[in-house]
Amino acid sequence: MKAFNRISAAVVAVIMLVFISANMMLLTNDTDSGRPYRVEISRLALDIEQSGFESVDISACQYVTGIEKYGDDFYNTDSDYIIREINSELYRFDYRADMKSDKRSVIFTVNIILGIMSAIIIGVLIFIRVEILSPFETLTEVPYELSKGNLTAPVKDTKNRFFGKFIWGVDLLRENMEHQKQRELELQKDKKMLLLSLSHDIKTPLSAIKLYSKALSKGLYSSTEKQTELAENINAKADEIESFVSQMTTASREDFLSLEVNLEEFYLSELINKLRLYYTEKLSLIKVDFSIGSYSDCLLKGDPDRSVEVLQNVMENAVKYGDGKSISLSFSEEDGCILVTVRNSGCTLSETELPHIFESFWRGTNAGNEKGSGLGLYICRQLMNKMNGEIFAEIKDAHMYVTSVFVKA
Repeated sequence: MKAFNRISAAVVAVIMLVFISANMMLLTNDTDSGRPYRVEISRLALDIEQSGFESVDISACQYVTGIEKYGDDFYNTDSDYIIREINSELYRFDYRADMKSDKRSVIFTVNIILGIMSAIIIGVLIFIRVEILSPFETLTEVPYELSKGNLTAPVKDTKNRFFGKFIWGVDLLRENMEHQKQRELELQKDKKMLLLSLSHDIKTPLSAIKLYSKALSKGLYSSTEKQTELAENINAKADEIESFVSQMTTASREDFLSLEVNLEEFYLSELINKLRLYYTEKLSLIKVDFSIGSYSDCLLKGDPDRSVEVLQNVMENAVKYGDGKSISLSFSEEDGCILVTVRNSGCTLSETELPHIFESFWRGTNAGNEKGSGLGLYICRQLMNKMNGEIFAEIKDAHMYVTSVFVKA
């Protein structure tokens, strides 16, 4: 805002300088060189020369007030005059040279024009300040506050047509972040309660196993039947503990994500256009050949935003783990479903690892130094399942094919 204030001050200074310069030029200009009355006198002299003195009419003249032919009182006049010789005779042209009023009129007109232009320029500057810069300045602290985790204060909504949608989007982001934070806290609480509950439940079968083991080690039961019964009890308690451990493993691996989808209808072209808009430019910058095959537009059933997320995750994997030569999108239709396949060249993943790529926290041996969490394709499968779709992968001729199956509406 300070920079804009400096610019505004500079603009006002230039306007004032233009005003002063224009007025000084007009005031110091010698308008006598123009002498508009001479134009009228020359025109009248031409008329006299061509048509005679009697036919001349001065009623339309602005400066010439009279014409006298040479006579006794030829030089007796209080008016300004000019003498011209026409057809060997002298004529006196009386005139009124009110140049100051003309100059004032010109100065007034010029100032009016400059004033209107200045008002427009200053009005535009004020409009930019009030309608664009001031609302934007109020938003400068919002990203900083969000980064610190201050999510409770809503972003003040305005009817500004320049930033209305931006403000709405920022506030929606804040609400989603707050919702995610609350959901994460609730999830952490549920996980802790689950772990505490399972830990408590494990103590009972574990105590029983210790008791049976101690009885067997001390030989308290000599009969084979009783020893077999104790062994079976130990095995049952071990199965019970294994079940609790399995629940703990499931909770730690899968419950950390809470993926929500909103099922609705959307066109396949909407999905593809979003991918084209982003990846055409991105892949051209890194010199990757990108092509999109032909398809017949149709309605799909699912979450449009989540569908874009799925295909973006697949595309990012193609960029990271391919050889950087080519990536393509192709389409097919089977059993009322649309299959969208992302193919990338240069697949280095082994066939034995292929069944594991959709598992959480799993990364293949071809990951190398590429950053990642091993969750991208896992999230894709979870989202596709929630949208009643499917996703699968296959390797053909050193090319990786990842196919997302969308249900037609």
